[in-house]
Amino acid sequence: MTYTLSIIAALLPGILLWLYIWKKDTKKEPFKELLKALLYGAGLCIPVAFIEYGLLYFFFGGDSPSTLFGTTFNAFFIAAIPEETFKLFALWLVLRKNPYFDEHFDGIVYAVCVGLGFAVIENIGYVVGQDGWATIALSRALLAVPGHYAFAVMMGYYYAVYHFVDKSPKTAVKILLVPVLAHGIYDSLAMSGAVNPVIGGIAFFVLIYFCIKMHRMAYNQLSKLISKDRDIFC
Repeated sequence: MTYTLSIIAALLPGILLWLYIWKKDTKKEPFKELLKALLYGAGLCIPVAFIEYGLLYFFFGGDSPSTLFGTTFNAFFIAAIPEETFKLFALWLVLRKNPYFDEHFDGIVYAVCVGLGFAVIENIGYVVGQDGWATIALSRALLAVPGHYAFAVMMGYYYAVYHFVDKSPKTAVKILLVPVLAHGIYDSLAMSGAVNPVIGGIAFFVLIYFCIKMHRMAYNQLSKLISKDRDIFC
């Protein structure tokens, strides 16, 4: 029973966020395309895990860093850059020949499917079978999984802007740069507790503030694309 509850707790945040985006989409995408994006995101966990463990071993001998420089380096170069790069590659694979990618908001819909597919599998690894799984599940439901959702909204927003509106190099760079920066800052703050309790405590409150600002930005981007599609198709 406990094992089943831990699996449900790991899956539920991703499912709820996916339903939120799915409901926002006025012109629903085919289920098979959404499922493909979810599965691509989930499948990323395997190569990303190998790359991250390899980088961690190469730079830190396999141990988690405990200095401010080390945790920041870990956050950006071992976590954020590999994960967001693979997510972008998966999103490109899903959309490059997708005839249903015909609205601005679709960029966010498919990016969120990829991001939440990845987040759910990652969440299962952190939650299921762990001591104190309920506490871990709650903290990740409030921060980590919504974080992946927000990174995905940012990626999908700039992907759609580049595809439909502005094919400039500046916009192309933002497709990856913006979610990497958001992800890296998030992880830097979350990992700083390994340095010492004082830095970790301060960073926690900064993290909460950063998450609020990040989700406001994601919501504004989401609203902009919904409005743009409404102006075009209504």
